[in-house]
Amino acid sequence: MVVSYIFLTLQQNLFTDMKIINPNMPEPYKYETDYRNIPREYLNPHIPKGRGIVKWNAFKTIPQQYEILEQHIEDQNKINMPLLSDDQLQEINEKVSSKISKNILTDLDYWKDGYIYSIQCYINKIDEFNGFMIITNSNSNNKLKIPLSSIVSVQ
Repeated sequence: MVVSYIFLTLQQNLFTDMKIINPNMPEPYKYETDYRNIPREYLNPHIPKGRGIVKWNAFKTIPQQYEILEQHIEDQNKINMPLLSDDQLQEINEKVSSKISKNILTDLDYWKDGYIYSIQCYINKIDEFNGFMIITNSNSNNKLKIPLSSIVSVQ
């Protein structure tokens, strides 16, 4: 009982010692100095709300810097060219020879500039002398040359 009485007197002393900043507001907001903690309905409606949360892109102030940062982020996603074992190369070789003879639609995965790409295609020809595989895209009749060393898998 005594503790609650002391607490109440301390609380009253705190409110009496504090300066009332907002006299027309309900009790909890009379002493509030930060307008962000006061509900909008109690604030003056003629004061504009402001821009709210506007993101400021500090790094976009210099275009060259932004391009360098974009390139750096893109380079972090790149991977090294996968190294294939002799067994994997033999398996790819067998699948390619089978697909060429039967002219079957093939799912081909190949590495280029740090990324692995997948394409559905028909294998037309293998140029062993120049080290290329010539394929035709399944969606169009575009012929592509893919280096044999960049082929990751054939399915």
